[in-house]
Amino acid sequence: MTRDLMFKDEIQQLVADAYEAVDDPDGPGAQLYAGEQLDRLPPSARRWVLGVGNPVPHAKLQPGESVIDLGSGAGVDALLSAMEVGSSCWLTGVDMLLAMAARADAFATEADLDNTGFTTAEMESLPVADGAVDVVISNGSINLSARKSRVLAEAFRVLRPGGRLAVSDLTIREEELPSRVLTHPSAWAG
Repeated sequence: MTRDLMFKDEIQQLVADAYEAVDDPDGPGAQLYAGEQLDRLPPSARRWVLGVGNPVPHAKLQPGESVIDLGSGAGVDALLSAMEVGSSCWLTGVDMLLAMAARADAFATEADLDNTGFTTAEMESLPVADGAVDVVISNGSINLSARKSRVLAEAFRVLRPGGRLAVSDLTIREEELPSRVLTHPSAWAG
């Protein structure tokens, strides 16, 4: 029997503290996006490109599709997705930090997108009905959860039959790292 090295609340607080402290004017994930994608974002949003990949092209979004972005942060992928699906469909961003959801709402307003909404919730318990969305995206967020299998179960719960999941993330086998690394805040949020 294996024991969790840290508790869910402790992990969430480490992640929250790390993201509240972000102050990088260059947007460390910006090199993962095409220039034309970045050009579509409000300039103030570009510094908040914090993901580990670029799930939007892999989602193969079509006009009219509904999308949910798990761990949406400041909303970069959600904004790009909203531009792809068009104003006739709704895009939801979910983040556990109120400050990030508020930031994403402000960027959506700045980008003149009225088909987006950002909410504060946990990915492990999505405030979305069963089978409500066509596409679930996530960028470097599922790895931040202490209950990854629960996040994936929720993603599949909210997907319509035939829906798609596009995730950019990091994985590691726990046995490859010592517990002092696995319990370090930067290992969870970095």
